[in-house]
Amino acid sequence: MHRLPLAFLLAVLAWAGPAPAQEATKIVVPFAAGGPVDAAARLLANEMQPILGTNIIVDDRGGAGGVIATELVSRAPPDGKTLLMGSQGSHVISALLRPDLKYDPVKSFDAIAMVGHVPMLLVVNPDLPAADFNALIALAKTRKLTYGSAGPGTVMNIAGELINSGAHVSVAHIPYRGVAPALPDLMAGRLDLIPADPPVLLPLVAAKKVRPLVVFGRERLAALPDVPTTVELGYPDMVMENWYGLLAPAGLAPDTAAKLEAAALAAINAPKIQQSMKDGELRGTLNARDFKARIAHDVAFWRPMIKQLGITMGEAAPAAPAPSK
Repeated sequence: MHRLPLAFLLAVLAWAGPAPAQEATKIVVPFAAGGPVDAAARLLANEMQPILGTNIIVDDRGGAGGVIATELVSRAPPDGKTLLMGSQGSHVISALLRPDLKYDPVKSFDAIAMVGHVPMLLVVNPDLPAADFNALIALAKTRKLTYGSAGPGTVMNIAGELINSGAHVSVAHIPYRGVAPALPDLMAGRLDLIPADPPVLLPLVAAKKVRPLVVFGRERLAALPDVPTTVELGYPDMVMENWYGLLAPAGLAPDTAAKLEAAALAAINAPKIQQSMKDGELRGTLNARDFKARIAHDVAFWRPMIKQLGITMGEAAPAAPAPSK
């Protein structure tokens, strides 16, 4: 990111003035509680509360790959009281799969800050007879395997289909409302594999409850130096990462936007969040301007890629409920 000095961030906040006692700010999470997006939102809320001088609550609204919650926030008043903790899956991928989408992933939102990005990690049930990724592909060609995701159109779904496309296999997709509901089925053997974000998977790897096989990227994870990448194994197009970022409905007043951006960046720089990012292998914090450009870039990249993969959403998302005032 274009790093802003902490002194500058604090100066912006001082210029904006302390927030008077008022209704709580809400960060809407487009997935079930317990996943990495929810965890990032809760960390950010805790650190931003004292900076902004107001309570911040996290509202988990999973479903439709994140579209329901994202649409709800797009229709909320642009007063800085309703925010969205988006991810590449919920904000970009799911949106591109919906021909009836009622918002634009770029134009309908003001970017505030991107916490960071991380390559996805593929894990399997420890009892699955596949010691490495090549063995998994060989196994998938001899028997029916399943993978879980947070729903159609999420980065987990895309990663699963990249495996099918790149390795010429047919692992069946089992959708859930988030990664947290899918993990118990993986550990119980009702699912064979899950591609998901390292922040939620690394503790399970350390506890030997799941087995890591491959990183969907070009660089190995520091926490798993012995786990190869898809690119290393000869799959240059099998690359998938996720990002987490804070957004608001389009139309924020400039002073409100500046105050939220400064608060978010100051919170991300806090030791607790920096340690969490290190533990989860997140990197690449972006300010509002660069985050907006990243979203536009991702939309342009993934629109033709999704068509190439042949992924469809199926049924349209139900309409989001009216946002609370």
